[in-house]
Amino acid sequence: MMMMRILLLGVVQSLLLCGGQVLLKFALLRMGNFTWTLDCFVRNLTNWWLLGCGLCYACATALWLYIVRTFPFSMAYPMISLSYVFGMFAAILFFNETVPLTRWAGVLLIVLGCMLVAK
Repeated sequence: MMMMRILLLGVVQSLLLCGGQVLLKFALLRMGNFTWTLDCFVRNLTNWWLLGCGLCYACATALWLYIVRTFPFSMAYPMISLSYVFGMFAAILFFNETVPLTRWAGVLLIVLGCMLVAK
């Protein structure tokens, strides 16, 4: 039961982390040139992609606090690596990237490692 709980929470937390990264990438693509001006800061504070990124990170952090408090750290911390798995799918889905077989092998090892850690 503990294995399923840590995996489920790890998946949700990793999805939030990955979602934050995807939204950050979209925000940066739409950001324009960065300058140390008030206009640049105001423009970016009203960037909805950037605000969504912050919201995802805030939720991921709140969930992470619960995970670290509830589960052994040696089980909890490796679950963050699931965000790499979701990041790979996000790269294909949102950014039309081509992923070579070697990266898929790495993702498979991450998933297997998380399953072994959760046992």
